[in-house]
Amino acid sequence: MTPRIGYLLPTRERVMEGRPEVAPLLALAEKAEGLGFDSIWVGDSLLARPRHDPLTLLAAVAARTRRAELGTAVLLPALRNPVVLAQQIATLDQISQGRYILGVGIASDVPNIRAEFVAAGVPFEKRVGRMLEGLRLCRELWSGKPVNWNGRWVVENSVLGPTPHRPGGPPIWIGGMVRAARERVGRLYDGWFPNAPDAAGWGVQWREILDIARDAGRNPADLTGALYLTLTIDEDAGRASRRIDGFFANYYGQPAEAMRSRQANYAGPAAGAAEWLKSYVDEGASHLVLRFAGDPERNLETIARLRGEHGW
Repeated sequence: MTPRIGYLLPTRERVMEGRPEVAPLLALAEKAEGLGFDSIWVGDSLLARPRHDPLTLLAAVAARTRRAELGTAVLLPALRNPVVLAQQIATLDQISQGRYILGVGIASDVPNIRAEFVAAGVPFEKRVGRMLEGLRLCRELWSGKPVNWNGRWVVENSVLGPTPHRPGGPPIWIGGMVRAARERVGRLYDGWFPNAPDAAGWGVQWREILDIARDAGRNPADLTGALYLTLTIDEDAGRASRRIDGFFANYYGQPAEAMRSRQANYAGPAAGAAEWLKSYVDEGASHLVLRFAGDPERNLETIARLRGEHGW
């Protein structure tokens, strides 16, 4: 299997550095597409990890690229009114001519994210139900047919326009590794997009999702197995490890050791990076989204070179 490789733009990092200008981010997106990356991604946060609005930024990326898919890694739908969100996503999908992938999650249970929900006026404990209902309502609105909805939100015989470029809307990929998240992917959605610590564990759970899809009468081949991976490539393994430790500690404000144990990450030489990425592909992953711990230009070029050498 030849995997698709994506690149996560460093929106959070640039805001933390006091460099929020968008032009350099758009240049990175163009560089990634020029090097053959298959997709370009943007993270989401309002106040917990301040960064650019993902949908607005991806609209600009869509105007500067032609081939790469565009995605959110991951959007928090519970923070948004789904009627407004459905219109925004439909517009973005039209701008990109059907290249958008809606990666979503429920948000981690940590104090600063709870505070973010409070600031947005959204009950944190209701975030799963809000996400699930909101996504169902989005899909109804993307049909282009009159919608009547009486739930958390009320819609009376209304039609959304424009509808997405892709009939029915963009594919929806769900993050999360708990059993409930895997059930949702297998039964309802189009892809699985976790931050799995190791390839073997990811593979076991991915095969479980495919079984759930079969039991639900779906074609497992229609689902995408994806991952969110953090890495830094340096022939000096010690230097690479120090760099990624500093990245995790600064980014999350938590001990690097704890974060590295929970999130898939690699720090070391290029040859080892190739083997590490291949371990996920061998388990069935078909789309790898890469976040680099610093030095994005050099890491982009190294990954492009590795793809050429290894035929993926």
